[in-house]
Amino acid sequence: MVTRKNATGRFCSAAAGMLVATAGLTLAARRRRLEAERLGLRRLELEEAASRRRALAHQQRMHWELLTRAMDDASLAAVIDTYDKDIPAEKRRQFFYANAWYVNLYYLYEAGLLDQQELFGRLREIFQTPLMREYWEASRAQRATLDESSDETRIGAMVDGLIMELDEADTDEWWVVGTPPPAWEGTSSSGE
Repeated sequence: MVTRKNATGRFCSAAAGMLVATAGLTLAARRRRLEAERLGLRRLELEEAASRRRALAHQQRMHWELLTRAMDDASLAAVIDTYDKDIPAEKRRQFFYANAWYVNLYYLYEAGLLDQQELFGRLREIFQTPLMREYWEASRAQRATLDESSDETRIGAMVDGLIMELDEADTDEWWVVGTPPPAWEGTSSSGE
């Protein structure tokens, strides 16, 4: 009887050991599968970000191409010219060029190539010129049509504040003027 109990006990121990080993293998396989899925998801996210950057780069090239055509040919400029008609044609052409510089910085930010602090510094630099400030004032009505929660609107508000700080500054050291806004939540470049 004792021998029979020992054999049964050994059998049960072996079976229990096999169950534990099988459960361990199943758990390890599940972990490997989850890790593979996580890596696959990350790869898709990176591909999507790269695709978005390529699309932004293409859009920037298209924007520049269209603007240069407008700057070179007044008949084409008339298609997109929403500036006050009392502004001389040469000045409106300069506004198109100023817009190209501003949009270039916007696209660099959108592509994640500039963070918010770098964008602020670049904007502070280009808005030193009176012509950029004239362009900014002349394009106010265009910016008023933007969605209030968009990055473009936030950047526009940042530029408005920056210009005000530059105008009120009592120093010629423009590179130290202005307080960058706190980091924005949910910006397109922060998630890439």
